[in-house]
Amino acid sequence: MRAGFLKGRDGVRTLGVLLLLGFSSGLPLSLSGATLQARLTMEGVPLTQIGWITLAGLPYTLKFLWAPWLDRFSLPFLGRRRGWILATQFMTLGLILVLGHTQSSAPPALLASIALGLALASATQDIVVDAYRTDLLPPEARGLGASAAMLGYRLAMLCAGALALVWAAKVGWAGTYDVMALALGVGILGTLWAREPEAPAPVQGSWRETMTGPWQDYFGRPGARALLSLVVLYKLGDALAFALSSVFLLRGLGFGLAEVGSIGKGVGLMATLGGSFVGGMLMLRWGIYRSLWYFGWIQGLATLSFVGLAAWGHHFPAMVGAVFLENFTSGMGTSAFAALLMSLCTPRYSATQFALLSALAAIGRVSMGPVAGWLSEWAGWEVYFLVATVAALPGLGLLWALRRDIRALECKGP
Repeated sequence: MRAGFLKGRDGVRTLGVLLLLGFSSGLPLSLSGATLQARLTMEGVPLTQIGWITLAGLPYTLKFLWAPWLDRFSLPFLGRRRGWILATQFMTLGLILVLGHTQSSAPPALLASIALGLALASATQDIVVDAYRTDLLPPEARGLGASAAMLGYRLAMLCAGALALVWAAKVGWAGTYDVMALALGVGILGTLWAREPEAPAPVQGSWRETMTGPWQDYFGRPGARALLSLVVLYKLGDALAFALSSVFLLRGLGFGLAEVGSIGKGVGLMATLGGSFVGGMLMLRWGIYRSLWYFGWIQGLATLSFVGLAAWGHHFPAMVGAVFLENFTSGMGTSAFAALLMSLCTPRYSATQFALLSALAAIGRVSMGPVAGWLSEWAGWEVYFLVATVAALPGLGLLWALRRDIRALECKGP
């Protein structure tokens, strides 16, 4: 059963759909974020105004607040999940066009409102795409499905980031945003090509039940609180290792911007995608627990390559090897971790539960910044990356303690 997912046409079709939907999710993020900041900077908008406009990204952090309503209500076309995906895609497409054709000299409140609307539509699309993937994939294919979605997402961010800046220099910002809106059509085709997962019993009752039902359902299972702790701790060492990786290469070892950009970002991106794919393929045979266990150890030990690099100093081949190894193993761990989050969700509440779990998973990544800066300055880079390696151990210890609960999740289908 585990290896059979890719043998039929349905498996390949599912991966293709998830790739296209991942592209659709990743495209708007930069257009209302980093790319918009670059545009406003080049057109002379004051930094204070740009700073306020960056708050338009808040919906991506707060999306769990309205996720319950996407579990409860369906649109009258294409089914419970695809209907919402298609609606949010068209809203996102329209707002990309509006933002591209709005002059940077327009009132800041207008620009911020359009960017906020774009982020809101995009974050809502993310909620439903995550729920769709969770509802659709069988347990053995969740890692590979997450890899396909990640590939589409990263390719879209590349298009809406670096390629958009290059294109804007040739055709201007309005034309660039027109091209990006056209590219979103790839995701719309994916939605129309997709099949709708089997719908569970609808969420009913009062608005209070709509908001609290997902939590009551989650905490009604054995080991719920310990599993939440695992969600926070599993990628903690990885988050600490990556928190100041660019600072380490630039300031700690003295590499140039071009070297860090081409290796740290280019090779690192390819390594992450490759590791995610390899991890997803291995998960077809190993399942969630074994993959989390092996990938977690490999991911933690790979951080030691940065300890060696810090001791060695400015050495280009060693830097390439360390960056590749760290990103490759991180991609493997990410595919297994995404499969764990999907397995913790109940189809009836998958939009809300996945949004909440992914928000909890981000705690480690967000909170590591201040700790990383203090630790690197106080103890030096060798100790910093050694601590990052050790920081993986609490999550692995908790993973081992919860092995029976996680193995039970492997039998839980969509």
